[in-house]
Amino acid sequence: MKQIIAVVRPYLAERVLENLRFAPLEALSVQEVKGFGRQKSYLENYGDSEYSLAFLPKVEITMWVEDLRVEEVVKRVTDVARSGRMGDGKVMILPTERLAEDRSQRVD
Repeated sequence: MKQIIAVVRPYLAERVLENLRFAPLEALSVQEVKGFGRQKSYLENYGDSEYSLAFLPKVEITMWVEDLRVEEVVKRVTDVARSGRMGDGKVMILPTERLAEDRSQRVD
């Protein structure tokens, strides 16, 4: 099992999610985030504190996928989200030891 974290531009998030609609996912979560990448964080002093002008809005899509299906899911994300320009975001693939399920609500 792998965890795939895709950080994408906000206006592409819905298209990425639509492309993942029939993907072989075990689970998925989405959250709005802010951050910076290669453009670095440009900080300015504002009064006594630093103020960042470079944190850009992004959408983080976290997925859990069986090992054999990782490349398929990554391709579905990058087909939609990659433009080749700075700021496209990142796709990270992490090992997942196990995925525990809440069985208390399960009906057998």
